[in-house]
Amino acid sequence: MNPTTIIVAIITISTMITGILYVAFGQITVRKLRKNPKTKDALGVEFASGWDIINVAQAFSLPRSWTKKIEDSKYSFMYANATVLYENTTRFDHILGCIFYWLLTISGLSGILLVLLDNFGIFD
Repeated sequence: MNPTTIIVAIITISTMITGILYVAFGQITVRKLRKNPKTKDALGVEFASGWDIINVAQAFSLPRSWTKKIEDSKYSFMYANATVLYENTTRFDHILGCIFYWLLTISGLSGILLVLLDNFGIFD
């Protein structure tokens, strides 16, 4: 097997795992946050259906100093309010969201990078 095939297989497997984690995190964590009156308006803007799942996972994944800066900015309405979410979720929810968000980010960026490198002829 050549290196491109191995890289594509790894990206494909990580993307499938990301899809499973997306559904699991949405059902386990975000579903209860949507039902909670204190948190249902703190999930950020939903550009497309399910975008709030990514917003919540991002709030759990970024360092607290960054989320504080986001909450104080004029664009805070676009992001999930990490302070409110941390008060209403468990440690398991935080870990699941963090794993999901970084796997989503890494697999997406890896796929884009692979396409770019292939277009530049690196894998010929």
